[in-house]
Amino acid sequence: MSRFTYRKRLFLAPSSSGHTSYVFAEVESSRSGEYKFGHYMLTLADCRRSVEFEFFLGNARARGQSLAKIDLLLRVLHGFRDALFREAGLIHDGEQKQRRGRVVKAARS
Repeated sequence: MSRFTYRKRLFLAPSSSGHTSYVFAEVESSRSGEYKFGHYMLTLADCRRSVEFEFFLGNARARGQSLAKIDLLLRVLHGFRDALFREAGLIHDGEQKQRRGRVVKAARS
């Protein structure tokens, strides 16, 4: 049996950028519930900084807290994504208006 039921590392930027940002998620197998002290870790890294989030599942209270923690992180990340997309769109629209303004001014000159 595999030691991990889920293990994934993905780079967050294309290799051509030279940046080493990544997300690394590991969920160790509980061996059908027999082993409750496994390794449950989420690592987020951006260049030289990294943050590790541990999700302990060794008792009922910790399991509840760990599941609530991942749910909260996902809600915040989803909200952050939505706000980032909105702001990127507003910035894009502002740049387009500026370009159009330059073209109109150049045509008048």
